[in-house]
Order: sequence, then structure tokens, then C-alpha cells
Amino acid sequence: MAKAKVQYVCSACGSVQMKWMGKCPDCGEWNTLEEVVVPAVDAKRSSRRGPAGTGQGAEPVALRDVPPGAGERVTLNNQELNRVLGGGIVPGSVVLVGGDPGIGKSTLLLQMAAEVAHGGRAALYVSAEESAHQIARRAARLGIAEDELYVLAEIVTERILERIESMQPALVIVDSVQAIYAEGGPSAAGSVSQVRDSAALLLRTAKAHNIPVFLVGHVTKDGSIAGPRILEHMVDVVLQLEGERFHAYRLLRSVKNRFGSTNEVGIFEMGERGMEEVRNPSEMFLAERLPNAAGSAIAVSMEGTRPLLVEVQALSSHSAFSQPRRTANGVDFNRLLLLTAVLGKRLGLNLSDQDVFVNVVGGMHISEPAADLSIALAILSSYRNTPIAADLAVVGEVGLSGELRSVGQLARRLNEAAKLGFGRAIVPRSALRRGGADIAPDGMEVIGVRTLREALDAALAS
Repeated sequence: MAKAKVQYVCSACGSVQMKWMGKCPDCGEWNTLEEVVVPAVDAKRSSRRGPAGTGQGAEPVALRDVPPGAGERVTLNNQELNRVLGGGIVPGSVVLVGGDPGIGKSTLLLQMAAEVAHGGRAALYVSAEESAHQIARRAARLGIAEDELYVLAEIVTERILERIESMQPALVIVDSVQAIYAEGGPSAAGSVSQVRDSAALLLRTAKAHNIPVFLVGHVTKDGSIAGPRILEHMVDVVLQLEGERFHAYRLLRSVKNRFGSTNEVGIFEMGERGMEEVRNPSEMFLAERLPNAAGSAIAVSMEGTRPLLVEVQALSSHSAFSQPRRTANGVDFNRLLLLTAVLGKRLGLNLSDQDVFVNVVGGMHISEPAADLSIALAILSSYRNTPIAADLAVVGEVGLSGELRSVGQLARRLNEAAKLGFGRAIVPRSALRRGGADIAPDGMEVIGVRTLREALDAALAS
């Protein structure tokens, strides 16, 4: 008879150790190793057992004979959520939604469940952290009163599965996966083994009954989803809700998606009626822009397949300290250091006694190099106290030699800028040679430059 063995699993990175240690050797976190009892397995019996729930061994099937998944996507009226999901909710899929506390995860999913229930299909909202009365009060505040929307306050995974199998709803939301536990598990709710086992049971039920399941996941202090890393491997889609709690705008990013692109982003605004989708985010980000202000430049960024125009602001002021400050909000800090070094070396700009602050308006975070030129021009504009023309948009990556390099999907970026009334754009000259004359929209003057100095002369010429 085989004996059960004890392992220690790190709650931060999911690594398995054979003995307890105060510090995880893989991720370096302290006091994250949790004891997990691994039950004994009879090798002879397990070798005769087929896949879970089948009772018999599986046979190989030709790929052309495998039928496609039953049912079509559930298309939502919320186009932002549709875009991030890849076109709608896929039946039988398991989606993990993470985000900081109070960012709006429960509100967004409750609104989605209400939309599904509004179409006459049953939706089950499983609340493991709040009572049914709390959910009802939130629904009343959001104006939700659907007959087919059901609330279940339960924390035992087996009982949740019983309700799902008896109801057969069109959508299940579990809030949250760290708060439920399986009765047969060796540890308490929220532990590594409980999160893994509960997610596995929900995943098996979702696939067996072709029911989409959305799981709300807690996050750690560094913003990653809490629990074992295997949780993100098990699910089909991982969504991350980002934004500042004291800002109105929220960004829903697709980190993993087996049914669509992982580059899509949905933009929402937190209002009195919950999470409202933003159909034209570029216009929203530029609504409060002060024209002809020094230190402001318009960047054309790509978020998945959608071009976004955002305002990049910079402020250069004399430093009162021996070590000048560099502050980046919405852009990568190391990228800011690189651009200030290029400005000093290639353009002779003396920033050694200047504090430089860079901010992306609206709580956006730009990670692509196409925003390099807008950051550099905003810093130059603030340093010289000379405004950039209000109808000018800039696109381009800045190299260490001060050269401008081309970026992808330039035609789509310029078309979006032209729709919003921008009459001129500065782009890398190499992109114009590659794209030809068709890359410029009607009524827009596209200026091709080769170096950062040429871009500066073109931007401040007016």
C-alpha cells in the first residue's frame, strides 16, 4: 500500500519543493511555501483507468472526423467586451478575470450576466465572498432586474457543481476562485491545492456540459494573479482589468486567448450605472487637451487592431537637487532614460540640471516604441517652451543614433488621425518609401523625416 507524501508548493510562483523553506528558491518570496498532502495512487489501478469521467480508455480519432464544438459564440451588445473575448463568449470556455481590488471586476461581470439573462437565457452568479443581499443591492444600483439572472451564495465547490448541472445555465460566474474549496481537499480555501482542484472541477464541468464559466481571480501586490501559475495554463482565456481606482477609465486586456488575439484591449468608463463602454477612446483622451501648450504631443498608438490617439505631456524644469529627477507615468521608465540620453547626445540638449516628468493623459499605458517620437518632441517642446502645432500627430521609433525607424500598421494610424481632424503627421521616411503614396489619407500632409533633429525642425517650424 503506497503512502501519501507531503510536498511544499509556493503560492507565488507554483514551484514544488520537497521540504519547507522560509524563502522560495525559485521566486525569492518569503513565507510562501504551503504544505500539500499528495494522496497515494495505486499504479496498477491508475494504469487501467481511462480519462477522468469516461470510465474507459480513449481511442485516437482522425482529426477530420472530430466534430467542431457545439454552439456558436454568444455575441454581446458590449462591443468592447466582445473585442477582447475575440468575438463573443465561446460555449464551454473558462475565462479567468484578474485585477486590483475595487477596480470593477464584479461590476463588469454582473452586467455581462444581466445582458445574457436579458436574452432569455439563464445566468448563474456564484458569490463566494458576498451575500446574496449585497449582490442584490449592487444590481439595484446598476438598474439590473432580470428574471433569468440567479445568485448563489456558496463556497463549497461540489455544491456549486450540483447547481450548475441541475440548472444548465447559459453562463456561470464564480466570484472568486480563491474563496471556494473542495470538500475532499487537504487544505483551506485559497491555498494552492484548493485553487487548483476547484478550478479543475469547474473546468471539467464546463467542458462536459458546454457551459462558459468566468472565474474572478485575486491578484498579488505586484499585480499578477494569485495562486498557482498552473491556473493560468488551465483556463482558455485570461483577462486583466487595469486602471487607477481614482480614475474613471478602465482597460481590459487579453493576456491569453485560445479563441482570439491577445493584443486586443477594451476601454470602459466607471460611472453611476456601472462599467460603460467607450466607443471612441481617441476622442475621449483628447477632449480636454489644451491646444498650443508647450510640452504636449499627440502619439498614435496601436492597441491590438485599434489605433488610439493619446496626448503625451512632458515638463522640463530646473532641478533643485544635484541628481535631477526622471518621472514616467504611462510610459516605461527605462525608455524615458534612453530618450533623454539620445536627446543629450545627438541633439546637444543639456538635461543634466533638469527634472523631466512625462505623463500619458487618461491613465493609459503605452508600451510600444512607436510613441518614442512623441515623448522626445514633448520633452523638447517643454525645454524650449515652444508649443507643437495642435493639428500635428507624430509616429516613430527613436534609435540610439537619433534615427527614426518605421512602425507597423502606419496606414491605419494615419487614417484614425485624419478622422479626428489632424491635418499633418510626422512619420519615419523609411515607412513612406515602403508604403508608397497610398499611405497618406486624403487631406492630410504626411512629412517623412529620417532623424530626430529633422523631426524637431518640422514639428516646431510653425
